[in-house]
Amino acid sequence: MPSFKVDTSTAVVFVATPPTPKLVSKQTGERAMDRDTGAGLSTVGLLISDDGEGTLCQVTVPETGLPEGLMPGTVVSVIGLRARDWENTSNGQTRHGIAFRAVALTVGV
Repeated sequence: MPSFKVDTSTAVVFVATPPTPKLVSKQTGERAMDRDTGAGLSTVGLLISDDGEGTLCQVTVPETGLPEGLMPGTVVSVIGLRARDWENTSNGQTRHGIAFRAVALTVGV
């Protein structure tokens, strides 16, 4: 499925929730891994503020791209942010949304 670059060059980005391991299955606790590098994946809540509007996004980042000690309120730069739409059907219900993925986060602007 195609993905699209997201330009955050004019935005201020804050950590809203610290990184937590992304799971393949909540039942088994299996952690999601990057298919190319084998690095564990984490999800970070980011508040992206631009043009007077703020958006909260859950962004998946490989653990190799996360600096130590990310806490809520930390200003970060997002490297390689991409978005892609998704859709799945389970038990007769269709769900859809937008998934965000970044290569890395760096502390500061």
